Amino acid sequence: MGHPRWSRRLAGCLGALSLGAGCWAQMPAATAPPQVQACAVCHGAQGLALAPDAPHLAGQPSFYLSAQLKAYRSGARRHEVMGVIAKGLTDADIEVASGWYAAQRIRIEASP
Repeated sequence: MGHPRWSRRLAGCLGALSLGAGCWAQMPAATAPPQVQACAVCHGAQGLALAPDAPHLAGQPSFYLSAQLKAYRSGARRHEVMGVIAKGLTDADIEVASGWYAAQRIRIEASP
């Protein structure tokens, strides 16, 4: 039996994907590759998470992101939402998405 909040999240993610535009509202459409559309629902197109319980992906090493996505896809790593999303990704999709998020940079500034 799944957790109700993940069931709602999954429904929201799939609903946003079916609408298409919801993921792209925060950035120009030509900026991010289409392979990050599903990721952007929770993790943000630029890799800064929109959901409070989703990790930031910006700046993560591409080999790490790729390995995690492949683990979700194979079922070696389990998560109700990520397992569904990763199942539809090809190795090429994973490499593009991992490379995109790895190339994003977060600027951290000290508080005055």
